Amino acid sequence: MSDASGRTVQLDDALFRTDCPNGLVVVTERIASVRSAAAGIWVRTASGHEPRAKMGVSHLLEHLVFKGTERRTAREIAMALESRGGSLDAFTSRDHTAFQAHVLDADLPLALDVLTDLVQRPLLRDADLELERNVVLEELNGVLDTPDDLVGELWNETIWPEHPYGYSILGTPESVAALETGDLRTLHREGYYAGNSVIAVAGNVEHERVLDLLGAQDWFGGGARPPRPGVLPAPAVHGALRVESRDLQQVHILLGTDTVSAADERRWGLAVLSAVIGGGMSSRLFQRVREELGLCYAIHAWHAPYRAAGVFCVYVGTQPATADRALAVINEELARVAREGLPATELADAKGQLKGTVMLALESTVSRMNRLAVHVLNDEAYRSIDEILRCVDGVTGEETASLGAGFLAPDRMTAVRLGPLP
Repeated sequence: MSDASGRTVQLDDALFRTDCPNGLVVVTERIASVRSAAAGIWVRTASGHEPRAKMGVSHLLEHLVFKGTERRTAREIAMALESRGGSLDAFTSRDHTAFQAHVLDADLPLALDVLTDLVQRPLLRDADLELERNVVLEELNGVLDTPDDLVGELWNETIWPEHPYGYSILGTPESVAALETGDLRTLHREGYYAGNSVIAVAGNVEHERVLDLLGAQDWFGGGARPPRPGVLPAPAVHGALRVESRDLQQVHILLGTDTVSAADERRWGLAVLSAVIGGGMSSRLFQRVREELGLCYAIHAWHAPYRAAGVFCVYVGTQPATADRALAVINEELARVAREGLPATELADAKGQLKGTVMLALESTVSRMNRLAVHVLNDEAYRSIDEILRCVDGVTGEETASLGAGFLAPDRMTAVRLGPLP
């Protein structure tokens, strides 16, 4: 038996959650039909918590833990799972930093050992910082050379100029160059603790066995320490147009607005709206801007909810001669949805698309693992798949009309245009 003396509840068939006295939350789902396991550790510390002067420190720390721990060299970290056919990955978002492994079920003990090494026991040496700083600077250069990524960075900065959601997750060359080992050690000490973490595992696993493995890694020790406070919301800029001149073959345009947070029930309606507007080849924007008018190759829309807010965005890449026309047509379609809402047929099709996406994701243990963690990270009650499908089915025409009128009017949109000047 594990030494996790917290409260364990069964959330669904073969799905369990343990809230530990020290604040750690462990969620697992047994999928007996697979021979693999996906495991992840999420830390509630990321770019949204950073002051401007330390922009990029969370991402740099995520990189640096892979340079060596108390028990493994950088090469040993890389080889530990790959040599057994598994994979190891990490990412920094606006609200969380995550470390994830996908392995054969027999290798779950090794995966949790490696993940714990990264989160709890990194060396964070000065010499490693200098090496990894250069790696991150090259990553930043890659964004500068990738216009469809760069336009997103510029858009975030434009809509939230004074809020951490507007900061680059990677930081800037100046902020990254100024970071010191002490900054990383302080962030690790203040953010990488059990009560600020969520551990999720999905696959051919047993909940009690996962708790035993985590107990052996000393995840249940220490006193109660609550998670760090979440990111505070901030007003967004509406109706701005930012034009950035670059010597490119295309004009890259991103326009959008702030919307609701990840815990807001209106996100289901916004997901339906974004599917109709730009969620695939059948969407309005793809059919109108690309298929009917031939103004672009790539165009899509999405809704992304964060802890403190959300965003609805549209991206298009087009020739300089057609950029104004493409933007005008996008705004026409947004204005039409804001004015008229959605007809019943489009609403039904969008619901079918979203429900299909939810169901198909169940075939991936990594997707299931992420689903387990998300409801905890967003402080939401767990919803079964059937309940999620009912949430999608419950979106009404009246609701999408209200959301369209409230969020999609063109005068609310902030836009960034990157490329040759008109």
